[in-house]
Amino acid sequence: MSKLNPKGWNEIKTNDSWAIFKIMGEFVQGFEKMSKIGPCVSIFGSARTKRDDEYYQLSVDIAQSIVKSGYGVITGGGPGIMEAANKGAKENDGRSVGLCIDLPFEQFDNIYIDNDKKIDFDYFFVRKVVFMKYSQGFVVMPGGFGTLDELFEAITLIQTHKIEKFPIILVGSKFWSGLISWIKETLLHQTNTVSAKDLELIHVVDTKEEVIEILEGFHKSFGLSPNF
Repeated sequence: MSKLNPKGWNEIKTNDSWAIFKIMGEFVQGFEKMSKIGPCVSIFGSARTKRDDEYYQLSVDIAQSIVKSGYGVITGGGPGIMEAANKGAKENDGRSVGLCIDLPFEQFDNIYIDNDKKIDFDYFFVRKVVFMKYSQGFVVMPGGFGTLDELFEAITLIQTHKIEKFPIILVGSKFWSGLISWIKETLLHQTNTVSAKDLELIHVVDTKEEVIEILEGFHKSFGLSPNF
């Protein structure tokens, strides 16, 4: 019978303890910088989206409309949709924020982040907390696993009342229709694992005008403040 080898276990536990201080430092840096920036809307989407893609230009346009409405724009700071959103904000004199993290397939931060609004993270979970705390809305463009992770975390935290409710807007009905149909048919009707009220958290749109209408309509009723 094989036995667990405890060699190195104490060293791992010690390293874990010291990591707490680095994690705390990332939270402090993120909270201090973001608290000074003011109301922002996060735009999520694929880092792989090319500049000639229709959703790249739509992200530029949406970000432009968002900053004209008085919000800043937050992205993950990388290429693709994130670059497009920062570009739309930066080129229209809006606040352009990048919550950046080093990933093997995203080797650079985009050039459209304001120099004083770039925050670097090593820990995904710390970065996501900062997104959740300071975003007054999520605009979710087509994307992959990372985009879906951020989308469903936001829905879950709002559903369970761990954070305040804010608009979650999926842009691109053609892209999102399959997921929405599966949620309704499988989760809602077949397995009863979500409620119809949960689906009210999600808006599916196709235009920048619809995005702004939802954001402004929501915040006329609920105001602007950090989410927890």
